[in-house]
Amino acid sequence: MTKYVLKRVVAMILTMVVVITLTFILMHAIPGGPFAAEKNLPDEIKANIEAKYGLNKPLYQQYLDYWAGLLKGDFGPSYKYPGRTVNDLISGSFPISAELGGYAIILMLCLGVPAGIISALKQYHWQDNVVMIFATMGIAVPSFVLATLSIFIFSSKLGILPAARWLGWQYKILPVIALSAYNVSFIARLTRSSMLDIMSQDYIRTARSKGLSETAVIVKHALKNSLIPIVTVLGPLIAGVLTGSFVIEKIFAIPGLGRQFVDSVSNRDYTAIMGVTIFYGAFLVLMNLIVDIVYMFIDPRIKLTD
Repeated sequence: MTKYVLKRVVAMILTMVVVITLTFILMHAIPGGPFAAEKNLPDEIKANIEAKYGLNKPLYQQYLDYWAGLLKGDFGPSYKYPGRTVNDLISGSFPISAELGGYAIILMLCLGVPAGIISALKQYHWQDNVVMIFATMGIAVPSFVLATLSIFIFSSKLGILPAARWLGWQYKILPVIALSAYNVSFIARLTRSSMLDIMSQDYIRTARSKGLSETAVIVKHALKNSLIPIVTVLGPLIAGVLTGSFVIEKIFAIPGLGRQFVDSVSNRDYTAIMGVTIFYGAFLVLMNLIVDIVYMFIDPRIKLTD
């Protein structure tokens, strides 16, 4: 297992090197620059600003300079927020995205998994139909449409919930629902499909023939194995919701990492774009590694080979 983890760590490092390099190249390939929007800025002042941040250097030198700071854990200064570094922007916005994502993950697991189990156990009954109708709607309706409709209904028309910002608990209801709706539906459908497949296996019939109660068969034998596909997708899902939803945070004016990334792209803030991309990429590959390790504890048949 140790060799496997080491190999995966090396692969993660190589993946991040590729991500950083491609992001750097593509970002600088787009015409313009972080100070192009400052139309009234004299050329001399713009040249001094670019010299201050090293933007007047050859591209390869800027790349090497960025790596020199990155290896020290420094993502560099923000071009659009004077006096603030990208590290400050991430440390200030990620906890908000993590809180939003944490609530969404709890809702996703507490609703999606039980709904999928009930749907599988009550196949072709009304419970199954109800779960599948809501699950289909949750997948079919985009999150930005659901977010906009929820603001229109619950804020504009009914006036029972605030439309934006991130203050008290009442401000968190609509964005959490909008962010988790798709994932709840996806997990419910995946759980149902996996549960139905497991319940048709020979060892389930053998367990029933031994006289075990239906509850024991489901809890001890079916449920654990049916969770394997769910764990497979949890890594990317958790990484996505924890690091912030770009659309949801922008719509609800939540000062999280997702909104920070959107603003940095709009502002052509090179260092902010790089920092958020690296942070998100590292979080994603780390979650995938954790998922692979968790496999062993869920199903002993799965071995991590060197």
